[in-house]
This record gives sequence, structure tokens and C-alpha cells, in this order.
Amino acid sequence: MSEQIANLRDLAHADERLRPDVLWRSAQPLAGDGAPREVTTWPPATVVDLRSAAEIPAGPHPLPGSNVHHVALLDHAGDPGANAQRRRPLVEVYLSMLEPGTGLLRAASLVASEPGPVLVHCAAGKDRTGLVVALVLRLLDVPREAVLADFALTTEAMPEVMRRLLASSPLPEGADLSTLPKEYFTAPVEALEAILDVWDAHEGGTSGWALAHGADPDLVERLRARLLV
Repeated sequence: MSEQIANLRDLAHADERLRPDVLWRSAQPLAGDGAPREVTTWPPATVVDLRSAAEIPAGPHPLPGSNVHHVALLDHAGDPGANAQRRRPLVEVYLSMLEPGTGLLRAASLVASEPGPVLVHCAAGKDRTGLVVALVLRLLDVPREAVLADFALTTEAMPEVMRRLLASSPLPEGADLSTLPKEYFTAPVEALEAILDVWDAHEGGTSGWALAHGADPDLVERLRARLLV
């Protein structure tokens, strides 16, 4: 029996103003995954894959009917596995993705402009996916509390996420996940709050931050047209 992608959800749940079946988030799809029961259009027309080149296995993406865009958010900050081995606090990893910010903004622009539905994913659908989703939602003025609540839902999904990740990519000999900080296996809202604080403190808020980092002037307008009812 085929499985459903782990940590999958429609972002429409975060705010009643958001259109359903337009923007989805998840952990990485695996070969053989079936169509989720709650999705009317599958596979998604567009996939934004946030994994680094080192994480992507050879061969086609597991959703071959989708147009896949690769936006490697952590390439400039080092391989995610190396970050984990150094036990970097997640807030440091998150802050590293804000500079130069081009990856986050490219992902947000793809959400705004590419055919839908759009699925955004990384490996666990937690950290990189969480930042892209948070940016899109804050550009749409979704309240902080709702953004943090969506982010926190990933903690409930992590046991299934880890089961599938380890089944598809076993750990190297001698690797021990028990030595890693607990926050690597949860969605710590404190780490995302630090990012929201940066955006909120910027002149013009999140939109001002986006413009200062090279966003197209019409990005927010395109997101609103795409995602708001």
C-alpha cells in the first residue's frame, strides 16, 4: 500500500483568507508515495525543492508529473548534515538563511507566479520549508500567532518524518542521532520567533525586508492575487 508524504498540509488552514489547494508544505516525497486523500489535484503542478544538491538522490523527482524548481537554501551555509554535526543552534541556521535572502525570495516568487497547486518541501519539511512558508504568510499579513502555530505542527509529524527519512537514507556507520540537540527533532517556535523579530523590526516590516533584499516590487501583490480569497 502506498504511503502519504509526511508532514503534508494545506496552508489554507493557517488563515481563513487563504485559498485552499493552492499552497502545500511537506517533508520530501519518496518514490511510491500515493495521492493524499484530501488533495483534489495531484501531483502538484509546481514543486519548490529546498534541499541542497548533496541531499538529492540521482534520478527524477518522486513527483514526475510536477515542474520541479530547486532552490538550495543552505548551500551557502554548508551541508545540513555538517550543521547537525557541529550542533549549531537552529536559530543560527535560520539566521544564516536571511543573508543574502535571495533563496527565500526566489522560493516566495515561485509560489506567487508558477502554476498551482504549489508544494514546498525540503527533507523534513521543518526548517527551510518553515522559513519559506513563514515569509509568504507574513508578506500576506497573516498574524504572527498563526504563523507560529503552523510551524509548531511539524513537531507532531517528526516521528513519521524521521522513520521515512531513515528508511530511505540510512545513517552512516557510527552516526548517533541521540547526540544531537532535541530541537533538531522538533519545530522550536523560539527559533522562528527570532526570524519574525528581524522582519518585524525592519523598516516597512516583512515587505520592507523583502524589498531591501531584492524582491520584485510586485511580489506582495502577486502573492495576494494568488493566495487570498
